[in-house]
Amino acid sequence: MAQDIYIIDDNDELKKIILSLFKDEKDYKIKLKKVSTDNIDDALKNIPSLIIINEDGIEENIIEVCKRIRQNEDNSITPIIVVSSNKSKEHKIEVLKECVEHYIKYPIDNEYLYYTIKNIIRLLDINRRVSPLTGLPGNVQIQAEMKKRLLNKEEFVMLYFDLDNFKAYNDVYGFLNGDEVIKFTAKTITNNIEKYSTSGNTFIGHIGGDDFVGIISIEDDYEKICQNIIAEFDKGVPKFFSKEDLKRGYLEVPNRKCVVEEFPLISLSIGVVVAHKDRFNNVLEIGEIGAQVKHMAKTTMGSAYAIDRRKNEKIQCSTNTMQNCK
Repeated sequence: MAQDIYIIDDNDELKKIILSLFKDEKDYKIKLKKVSTDNIDDALKNIPSLIIINEDGIEENIIEVCKRIRQNEDNSITPIIVVSSNKSKEHKIEVLKECVEHYIKYPIDNEYLYYTIKNIIRLLDINRRVSPLTGLPGNVQIQAEMKKRLLNKEEFVMLYFDLDNFKAYNDVYGFLNGDEVIKFTAKTITNNIEKYSTSGNTFIGHIGGDDFVGIISIEDDYEKICQNIIAEFDKGVPKFFSKEDLKRGYLEVPNRKCVVEEFPLISLSIGVVVAHKDRFNNVLEIGEIGAQVKHMAKTTMGSAYAIDRRKNEKIQCSTNTMQNCK
């Protein structure tokens, strides 16, 4: 995944230097965007991976610019590099007090600048893998991605994934085997979204436990993506069960009263929410609809998906095997 780097600068020289430093770099993909000082607030809506400020290339006070970035909720932890010809130690300390990660002096040592940026990108790659089990971004990144798309007035599609009867599986097979099912599910979701998304504008996150989300463009064939995910999941999940359980078709789990209960084998439910332009005001509204439509998918025996295509909240969905809410 390419990292978005914003350069706050009213000139082009620094951008040219950084482009030349990374022109042959294959392992660290970056997308550079120069932002003028009168467009900072709009640029911050896109939540870049890294912000570089050329103090010599802006007229605004560097301290105030850094404060504006840090006071922006979504960019409160975005790394900042300040490049400046001001060699005063006091000035440098004042800038660093604003939670700036690096202060690089002019004239620029290109090799030092290159490795500073490269190492920050490496740390970003590590930190965004908040789930050591699946290597997928967690709740903070998921909500930031949703907010970014809402702020940019994008039309997108949310896919909410949930494993059915996963607790029963853990009770019978143990957490280590359960972790293998989680990893298999993450791989299945990731492979199919990346393979079948034609827009390339995708995001996959691990909410926690057996819950995942996918975010794709409204231009993508989200129904085909759901169908392929379910087909691959249903084909692969039997390998996590014993022959006896597969033949029987259900799990036997003793409850707290030592009464044996029967649970279906693991299946995958997907709730799909089409976020049309201006339909939702915030991520909570999307999450509420996502929970409803995922619940509809779970009412169907076996793996299933339910789609909410509504452009308003008042129309109720009908109930059938493959939900299509209009």
